[in-house]
This record gives sequence, structure tokens and C-alpha cells, in this order.
Amino acid sequence: MDRMLGSGKFTYEVGVDWAKLPAHWSFLEVVDVAVDSKDRVYVFTRGEHPVMVFDRDGKLLGSWGEGRFKRPHGITRGPDETLYLADDGAHAIYQFTVEGKLLMTLGTPGQEAPFMSGRPFNQPTKVAIHPRSGDLYISDGYGNARVHRFSKQGEYRGSWGESGTDPGQFNLPHSVAIDPMGRVFVADRENHRLQIFDEEGRYLTQWNNMHRPCGLHIHSTGNDALIFVGELPTSLGVNERYPNIGARVSIYNLKGELLARLGAPFPGDEPNQFWAPHGIAVDSRGDLYVGEVSYSFRGKKMSPPRELRSFRKLVRIG
Repeated sequence: MDRMLGSGKFTYEVGVDWAKLPAHWSFLEVVDVAVDSKDRVYVFTRGEHPVMVFDRDGKLLGSWGEGRFKRPHGITRGPDETLYLADDGAHAIYQFTVEGKLLMTLGTPGQEAPFMSGRPFNQPTKVAIHPRSGDLYISDGYGNARVHRFSKQGEYRGSWGESGTDPGQFNLPHSVAIDPMGRVFVADRENHRLQIFDEEGRYLTQWNNMHRPCGLHIHSTGNDALIFVGELPTSLGVNERYPNIGARVSIYNLKGELLARLGAPFPGDEPNQFWAPHGIAVDSRGDLYVGEVSYSFRGKKMSPPRELRSFRKLVRIG
């Protein structure tokens, strides 16, 4: 059983049973994860306990959000330690304290904008926060092909994008993140690329050679940063037996140079395999936390349906 992933300075040991859940609790699947300044880990799930909070050793500290969310999708920690949660099923973005107190709602829960209208929101997926202005950038998502910009007070400031494959167009903008220079990275999932824009939405460049980029996290270290990309495997029968297409986490530097790929050639349940990496966070020691939508991707299609592993900690030892 291989519990090591990566190589060189990006070598990780898999913590298979890191999260200590009470009896009869489950994640069902983990859509995203965030880590605060004290290395407390906030796990956003599609189970009965939507937000579970752990310490860095995997001890459960509490949970909140029960009955609140329609279909959880993304969680982002703000510089003030508040949390922004994207609920694509409710077509809304929520800001909470770390204790679960609601501070702000963007969108009207349960009321979606018309499909592909470009107006906020139709199944939004993720929030990113600009390091200087504090503006919110929101990928939107399944029923739109846009990135929206709001002030930190929730005032709408504009949008960009449309459906398509050309530069500046999107085929399911699934996640968004911002680097220390203020560049906006968008995981253009079904176009198999990251697109990079300036803070006004002007196209700069794109990174290719990735498969269905889904999870996206930028871990800043001063003026430098690492970009972590969770890649989904295929959902097509025609290439389901092809190796090395997704089911992995790829690590890049700010120049777009590939530094490491974590995962096996095929999806699966072994410690060195992923099913569907969907959310990524990094703590102060460089350890990774990876959430997977393994139930949506595979578990619910099994006979009978069953929950698969959907959350792991990867301890950096390189």
C-alpha cells in the first residue's frame, strides 16, 4: 500500500484516517476545504453536517450549517478570517464567521438568473478575494459562463466571459483564485485549461496540458506562490481506460512551470489514488488537505450506491 505521493521537495505522506469522525457521522463527499491562521481546518461537505471544523491533528472541534445549504460547492477564507461559501444549488454566496454566524448573502437563495444570461447567479462555484482591494471574484459556473466582481461590502462591480473555447470564453468556469500580483486564475474545466486575467477581467494568458481542472488553490508565501490544481478524470466511456488523464493534483509555480503531480495513473480508492479532487487547501506547514466529490463521480453509480473516501490530509515531508 503506497502512502507516498510526489517527489523531491514535493513529497507527501498520505494521512488515510486523519479526520476523527464521531460514530454514525460521514462526509458523504467533501466539496472544498479551507484553513485559518491557526491551522483549523473547515471541511465543506454534502453530508448532514455541512461545515466540520478540525484541528491540525484531525480532532473534530464542531460543526455548523445543518439544514442551511441546498448543494454545497466552494469555501474560501477571507483575510479577516470570515468564510465565503458558494451554494450552487441555491444560486447564492454566503459570508459566515468561523462560528457559523451569517454576515452577508449575495444573490437571492432559490432564485437563479436565467440560464447563460450572464447575470449573477446561476449555480456559482467559488469565491476569490483580491489581496489589495478586498473585492470578491465569483466563478459562475454551471448555468453561466462568467466571472462576477463585487466589492467586499457586496456591491456589484461587473462581469466578464461568455460560453465558448476562445481566449476569455469559458466552458464551465469551475473555480477561481488570485495570486499575490492580483492576477485572476479561472479553472476553465471543460476547456481543460486555466485562464489568467488582470483584475479588470482583461485576458492575459492560459495554461494548458491539464485534464478538467476542477479544484484550484493558490498558496502565497510572501511575493511567491504555489498553484495547486485538482484535475478530474474523464466521464466518457470512450477513454475511461486511458491512464494519466486526471484524478490527480498538479502543482505549478507562478511562471506556469509544472513542479509535481500527485496521484496514480488511474482513479481509485488506494492511498496513492484520487477519485475526483474538487477542493484543496494548504496549512502553515505546507501540508495539503484534499476534498473529493467521489460520491457524485463514482459512488452513487455503484450497485448499491456507497460512500467512497472523499477527504485526506497529505503531510509534506519533502
